[in-house]
Amino acid sequence: MKNDFSPEMKSAEVDGPQLESNGSIRSGKVEDGLELSRLGINSQTKRDLSLISIIALGWNICNSWAAIGATMSLSIASGGSVTLLYGLLLIVVLNGSAAATLAEIASVYPTAGGQYHWTSILAPKKWSRGLSYCCGAINLLGWIATAAGFVITTAQLITGLATFMHPTYTIEAWHVFLIFQLMNVMFVLYNMFLIKRTLWIHDVGFVISLVSFLVILITCLARSQSKQSDAFVWGNFVNPSGWSADGVVFLIGLSNPNFIYSGLDGAVHLAEECTDAARTVPKALMSTIIVGFITGFSFAIAMTYCTTDFDAVMAAPIPILEIWYQATRSKGAAVVFTAILTICGCFAIIGCHQTASRLTYSFARDNALFFSPKLSTVSETYGVPMFALLANGVVVAIIGCVYLGSTSAFNAMVSTGLILLQTSFAFPAALLLWRKRSVRFLPKNRPFRLGPFGWVANCLTIVFAVVTLIFYCLPTVLPVTAGNMNYACAVIGVMSIFGSINWFAYASKNYKGPSMEDS
Repeated sequence: MKNDFSPEMKSAEVDGPQLESNGSIRSGKVEDGLELSRLGINSQTKRDLSLISIIALGWNICNSWAAIGATMSLSIASGGSVTLLYGLLLIVVLNGSAAATLAEIASVYPTAGGQYHWTSILAPKKWSRGLSYCCGAINLLGWIATAAGFVITTAQLITGLATFMHPTYTIEAWHVFLIFQLMNVMFVLYNMFLIKRTLWIHDVGFVISLVSFLVILITCLARSQSKQSDAFVWGNFVNPSGWSADGVVFLIGLSNPNFIYSGLDGAVHLAEECTDAARTVPKALMSTIIVGFITGFSFAIAMTYCTTDFDAVMAAPIPILEIWYQATRSKGAAVVFTAILTICGCFAIIGCHQTASRLTYSFARDNALFFSPKLSTVSETYGVPMFALLANGVVVAIIGCVYLGSTSAFNAMVSTGLILLQTSFAFPAALLLWRKRSVRFLPKNRPFRLGPFGWVANCLTIVFAVVTLIFYCLPTVLPVTAGNMNYACAVIGVMSIFGSINWFAYASKNYKGPSMEDS
């Protein structure tokens, strides 16, 4: 299938990219299917996601307050409430810049390929294939790691609940492993056979999450008998890590507040399944940032004030469960709240598998993967890329097997999700700067415009990618042992090897991403 952007540019034409056979993007009124055909893309998916649905899906994947609750142990060990609260303020600026960068480009090129398509369009012709393949592989591996992370976090919430309710119960790795595999299979099958018949599931998850957020927030604040002091919440930097530099500890601990936007680009990869994608996708991205910050920041503030025994929280297998117990003084309430958090995790897994499969489908459609003809097909009966879903599910299941051998190695695999996704955002951002944000690539009449702020947003996107690549690979505690070592660098190295093998054995001969003919 031919799949290339090939505008015929004349030196005097500066109004925007013109497409070889069908004119240019001259109007903000995007005619979804027609626009894709102008871009050389023959999408087989049906456009059945409304603006509300795509916003709900993006929210369910990130689900800021739930993400903070599920991963709070990360910031507790790296600065405590100071890292969490001030980190959230920093993260909303950095990821807000990334979302704005993605939204602006998506308003011109709304495709399921997202970052790797845009990289191919913006890169110089001789580097286009290589850079876009790297971006696509990084993005895809990031989504698979993120999916595995969502599944393991939800499985650990279930076993943590069991321990809380039955203190004599001892969690074994194989218990978590079995729950992990069961949930992975269950939600892959749901995406294969039921998702298109129950698209309202995203709206339900959205409502449950927001209502639960309000109930938990109000209940904890009302029931908590004593609150932490302002000095403790906003000024007590906890550093049990062994690192002497608090700044390093803070940057390592940013991974917890950063989790509120894990899977931020979800809406991008569903662009070919939503109506008026050039407007819908940017709205979904920015809604995720705004609503996510409001709920996440208020939740984090409330929970830190309601924590009465910080040492008990640090020692708990599920810190948020202990916080809820301290705040409500009720085991029943803590159990119910954690069960709700687990349900939110299930909605996140559904959305994550759906989004990751669309990226796999798009990458295969561009002939970048082994078995591309199969992976790029969409079931006529169920309207989803069945083989892409199945392939992703199998890879996640294989990653789950690592948990039995080494939890450290497994945690390193899933922790790379944030690093890889942020890195994929930096590719088009850097190339936009290199192109000097030319109207040739960002026409003036695009639906979403950043104006002068675009330069700042693009730069911050790149800076944050570098920060995550460096500090999220550092060990969280010193001295380093085999048990507490952060193996993220090693995992990224192994992923690079697999990506290189795929490139040299298959993609280098077959992959052709979209490109600008006179780049």
